[in-house]
Amino acid sequence: METPRPKDTATYTHGHAEAVLRSHRWRTAENSAAYLLPHLRPGDRVLDVGSGPGTITADLATRVPAGSVTALETSEQAVDLTRQEVQRRSVGNVDFAVGDVHALDFADDSFHVVHAHQVLQHVGDPVQALREMRRVCRPGGIVAVRDSDYSAFTWFPASPGLDTWLELYLGAARRNGGEPDAGRRLLSWAHAAGFSDVTASSSTWCFATPEDREWWGGMWADRILHSAMTEQLLAEGTPQSVLDEVSAAWRAWAAEADGWFSLLHGEVLARA
Repeated sequence: METPRPKDTATYTHGHAEAVLRSHRWRTAENSAAYLLPHLRPGDRVLDVGSGPGTITADLATRVPAGSVTALETSEQAVDLTRQEVQRRSVGNVDFAVGDVHALDFADDSFHVVHAHQVLQHVGDPVQALREMRRVCRPGGIVAVRDSDYSAFTWFPASPGLDTWLELYLGAARRNGGEPDAGRRLLSWAHAAGFSDVTASSSTWCFATPEDREWWGGMWADRILHSAMTEQLLAEGTPQSVLDEVSAAWRAWAAEADGWFSLLHGEVLARA
């Protein structure tokens, strides 16, 4: 029987600008995949979908010293970012692949664990992606996904500029074919993909210390001015002055002694 042709992957809203990578390189297995870590075994073979700059990938590899991690990205340029981090840390049990999560180029039952962090919000058909992740996962293995839920982000003090930032981001991501409120949808997507044994959870990142506010606010102040999202918004007609105002709002929030920002993430552990 002919395999149905998957939908095209959505355009990646963030791109790989320095300000974006600054954020992504902060991520670790501990702060981004804690829900999965108790389930890893030393000999597991892991597929890390959307490995990005490789910090989580390398961490996962150290958790499966007798196993291996395959880092998957959508282009040679992206997978090179993973490779650089893995080589910098001299992690030896990682291999690399370029491919599309809608149609994975791996045999059925190839991995004990299939992991994806902040990926499903950016793909054209998250249910098809989960079907493929399930297909390449061994019976009894785990598919683990975690995604942000942008509309559930919250902060203090109130800031019209950050309200504008969120409105701009939600619109840009959806016009690119993604779903920025993926976190709340993960359980339903897993069920639609055919999983019956699914554990859903959530967790947050919180930025409230002066150092955290300076890093998070400064990163987004740069990111709204110098990233793929910037180019998209300008091409779509957003005035530069609006982006400048949003950038200034991020810096003003970061300078607030009472500034607080929390990001909600949905998570699912699905048994194949």
